[in-house]
Amino acid sequence: MEAKRDGVRQLPARPTGRVELPRDIWLVCKAKSAPSGAESWHARGLLVSAPRRGVRWLGSMREKLSDREYSVLADVGRFKLLSGKQVQRLHFSDHATSETAARVCRRVLRRHTETGLLTRLERRIGGVRAGSAGAVYQVSGLGHRLLSPPDGRRRSSEPGLAFVTHTLAIAEVYVLLVEAQRTGLLELLGVQTEPTCWRHFTGALGQRDVLRPDLFVVLGIGADEWHWFVEVDCGTSHRPAIRAKAEIYRRYLSSGVEQHATGLFPGVLWLVPDLARREQLDHTLRPLDVLPAGLFSVALHDEAVDGLRGAPP
Repeated sequence: MEAKRDGVRQLPARPTGRVELPRDIWLVCKAKSAPSGAESWHARGLLVSAPRRGVRWLGSMREKLSDREYSVLADVGRFKLLSGKQVQRLHFSDHATSETAARVCRRVLRRHTETGLLTRLERRIGGVRAGSAGAVYQVSGLGHRLLSPPDGRRRSSEPGLAFVTHTLAIAEVYVLLVEAQRTGLLELLGVQTEPTCWRHFTGALGQRDVLRPDLFVVLGIGADEWHWFVEVDCGTSHRPAIRAKAEIYRRYLSSGVEQHATGLFPGVLWLVPDLARREQLDHTLRPLDVLPAGLFSVALHDEAVDGLRGAPP
């Protein structure tokens, strides 16, 4: 029966079979297979509003992070992406066994993702069988705010496969150099990633120009200090693009900017994925006789340390 209250018709309360959800959750997918007149919803399509993290929360979180936890976050931010295995090799090599290192690394990465400082990409390197070591991480907008508050908030999105492959290959050069330093092969005196390693200069005709290497490193080998620009090639750039990049190096060399700042011009090491690509780059770069002999060298990705130490590839 109907009832009236204050002149408004009321219906008797009765169970409807529907689930009442908090106001900050929205169901976004209705089942097409539901019977006519029935409402059936998929619970997998949920959008949950995240709580806002203010300056006070960021300051508190920054204080709670250990030096190693902060370094993990900072390295992921510096290289844009790092795999779980790369994080383990960089920051958890001091454990007695690799199993212990992997377990502690997973715990730190899980804590960072649960607090919203890191996000894990859907794509894994090496496929599903690679497990957590193949997971790829990037700093979230919240993580960028914690690392560099003056820069404001940046939004992180799922990058494409080509970007992931190239970015992880650049990071791998750094990981190999850190591991070589631990064994005493070299001293890693300085590393600049993009865009810090880019060089802005004025061309011969007064135009503004920019050189965009993938990495810049300074190594201590014995009593010598070696400066290198590193180009990480994944086999996707065509010959005209390689020649164009070499031409920018020629213009930057002619500008004298680097020589004035440091007293020398760095060598340029091109890292390639396989022997066929190395031969292709050799043929592309060799005819460029306008450049000083020995300015460019080519090595395989896994020969990066030998190439940067000056050993023959």
